[in-house]
Amino acid sequence: MGRFLLLVISLLVCSSISGQNTLADKNMEENNEPLIFRKLDISQDPELVRLVELHIKHNETIQTIQGFRVEIFFSSALDARQKALAIKSAFLREYPETSVYVLYVSPDFKVRVGNFRTKNEALKLMKEIQGRFPKAFIVPDLIEFPNLN
Repeated sequence: MGRFLLLVISLLVCSSISGQNTLADKNMEENNEPLIFRKLDISQDPELVRLVELHIKHNETIQTIQGFRVEIFFSSALDARQKALAIKSAFLREYPETSVYVLYVSPDFKVRVGNFRTKNEALKLMKEIQGRFPKAFIVPDLIEFPNLN
């Protein structure tokens, strides 16, 4: 009989215990927390909520991601800019579908091509152009978002 009474009491206690606070739902609707916190149904320190909002806004403004490009030219000579532009136009004649970027990173002018998410994708282009541009090498760079079509 004692075991039965213990079982009934423990079942009553377990059914009354709740892991979630139902009042939090009403507070979340009134609050202007980010959607992620409302979906997860958790309460956070307001400072943490503000930091997450700043992070979300910052990510919305970013137009680049970490990736790779193939650098086909760099020079710090006096006529480096003219050479870089000539290399750019020569590359575009052979590969018009590939993006080309002329950069000036003091004291060098650089010509980089492509927007590759992985090093293997960049390696494929590098091997293809190595006969025409033997000094080409792969560099990590911030790239534009790839076309998902």
